Amino acid sequence: MAPSSPPSHDRAAHPQPPASSTAWPLAAAWLALIVYASLFPFRGWHDSGVACWDFLTAPLPHYWTWFDIIGNVLAYLPLGFLLTLGLLRDGQGPWRRWSVPLVLGAAILLSLLMESVQCWLPNRIQSNLDTLLNASGALIGALAARGIDRLGAVGRWSALRARWFTPDARGALVLLVLWPCALLYPLEVPFGLGQVLERVELWLAGWLTGTPFLEWLPLRAIEFQPMLPGVELMVMVLGLWIPALLAYAIIPSRRLRAVALISCLLAGLGATLLSQQLAFGPELAADLPPTLLERAIPMAFVLGLLSLWLPRRVLWLLALLALIAQLHVVNDAAVSVYYRWAVENWMQRRFIRLYGLTQWLGWAWPYAALAYVMIRLVQRPAPIPAGTAVHGA
Repeated sequence: MAPSSPPSHDRAAHPQPPASSTAWPLAAAWLALIVYASLFPFRGWHDSGVACWDFLTAPLPHYWTWFDIIGNVLAYLPLGFLLTLGLLRDGQGPWRRWSVPLVLGAAILLSLLMESVQCWLPNRIQSNLDTLLNASGALIGALAARGIDRLGAVGRWSALRARWFTPDARGALVLLVLWPCALLYPLEVPFGLGQVLERVELWLAGWLTGTPFLEWLPLRAIEFQPMLPGVELMVMVLGLWIPALLAYAIIPSRRLRAVALISCLLAGLGATLLSQQLAFGPELAADLPPTLLERAIPMAFVLGLLSLWLPRRVLWLLALLALIAQLHVVNDAAVSVYYRWAVENWMQRRFIRLYGLTQWLGWAWPYAALAYVMIRLVQRPAPIPAGTAVHGA
């Protein structure tokens, strides 16, 4: 049953501030992906002896493939769409009117910068055609955002978000959108994101070898041990439950929380299955041995159902405890020899350049979620807008 609405004079005296657009942090994440893809592998820097802007006056390349054309257009299309959407959603006056030219200009400058920096990378080839295609992709995305705004879709989404989510939902929405992407890099234990401690220790030891600072590294009393099946099951269940808790904390309606639970389970399962297909191919993925996944999904579903009635503060607290528990377990476990072999032999040959970015996202996502949840716990909770169905009949 929905709570009674406050008096109209109270609403006028204390108006709800409009929620900031989720498009901005998503655009920042896509921008990071473009920089990563443009400058990969970030090594071998050298002076080629030519000016970094000479590619602008060079003739168009004679050799190209449709994959290159489509890839360069699609690389900048989401950026143009998200930036324009952010300007249309939060911008005022000239920012809205000139959103498409502003975004197009920003995309051209970004593409020119990336192509110019590639002058110092031996494995990258500068191309004026790439800049034209990048600009075309950004323009298509910007026009698409402008088109859906003229159709009223942006306004309807704003109204829908105001009804379905709390005003402070932007951070959680960004984390929920990025979560399936973080699962695309195959994990040793499904949904066991953030397993970095052993890698960090090995990297630091190798980097400090031959220096007196190597003695500063603390020695572990107990070596990393492989996970037991029961521990793996717990990691999977927590990994599926955490995004559901994040969604619940920004959704007042119980009915919509149930929809979010099913969506999280389907998105997590779909991303995991796609990850195996991309890493091993359909033939090997079909031959992979069964895992504890079939038991983890119903257990996470039951946990999600039991959490439907919990208030926001309790949900944030449970998300914090679940993140701490999962990160402690996965970082106390050794990376198996089989998984290392798979990464070095199968996955590295099959992964495209952008796909390596999902590994970094998988390492960073739970720590970003942990920081976000801690901030939410210490902040004063935002009031639920009047008329929002808290119990969602």
